[in-house]
Amino acid sequence: MGEEEEDSLEQAILREKPHYNAAEVAAEAGVSIDHARRLWRALGFPEHGGERAFTHADVEAVSTLIGAVDAGLFDFDVAVNLTRAVGQTMARLADWEVGALVHRVEELEAGEQATGTRVGSALRMVDDLAEPLEALLLYAWRRHVAAAVVRMEALGAGEEDLHTTQLTVGFADIVGFTSLSNQISREKVGDLVEVFESRCADVIATQRGRVIKSLGDSVLFVNTDALAAYDTAEGIINVIGRDPRMPDVRVGLASGSVVMRLGDVFGPPVNLAARLTAVARRNRIIVDAATADALPSDQFDTRRLPARPVRGFGLVEPLAVSRH
Repeated sequence: MGEEEEDSLEQAILREKPHYNAAEVAAEAGVSIDHARRLWRALGFPEHGGERAFTHADVEAVSTLIGAVDAGLFDFDVAVNLTRAVGQTMARLADWEVGALVHRVEELEAGEQATGTRVGSALRMVDDLAEPLEALLLYAWRRHVAAAVVRMEALGAGEEDLHTTQLTVGFADIVGFTSLSNQISREKVGDLVEVFESRCADVIATQRGRVIKSLGDSVLFVNTDALAAYDTAEGIINVIGRDPRMPDVRVGLASGSVVMRLGDVFGPPVNLAARLTAVARRNRIIVDAATADALPSDQFDTRRLPARPVRGFGLVEPLAVSRH
């Protein structure tokens, strides 16, 4: 793809040509150049010096944020924090969407609707998909904000600190992923990870849990109670480990107080759940004592495993649990 084609595709997506430099954006938005640069870096982009790399939409975005700061809705540090959250989320979303759609571009160029270049097909897709995807993005954002507010209110009821709550944390990972990834093609590795993540996400959502992060060969999730977390772990093993076309998995569960910030969770249960997977057998669930105690005794059998050193926790006595 030549530089001219890249420019035309970028402008088609942005819907205008860049004609501001950073200093001009700051002046138009009525903010210092340092503040404008902080917001731009928070979005995840490198600085452009004196290059005219910005559009009117960039000016409007900065103006909107600064207007909210001036109105007292939040201070500038919170504005940077929110901008960073949007930037990191959108960067991953954009990579995911482009990766998913690039195959469609190849199909278009190989079919009767070919334009002669991949850029031509990409431009046509931008025209056709921009509005539907933007509408979907806004819809999903509103839905997730509503769910997050309800979740925080429920978890924080009666708590002084709304960022700290009691949860069961789960960590599921693929057994022997490093060795496996060295034996199969890169395309098959990508397909494997996609199937693993999507199946885990479906199970977690079904059990009213939440995916905190996916790390390729592992998924970190949370549930509000131990029973739902166990059902989630059991479901992941059923759809991954019990499928002969997929590798084996291990799941660790730990319960306790966690801090929720930046879309992530922190605290001893998070670290312990990850460490427990190292001692779990293939397609088995290992839990800590707090999780075992929270499971209904009339539904589960627990078996203490030999104590072993766990990095950061000293000697830990994990438990294997199974449903009657």
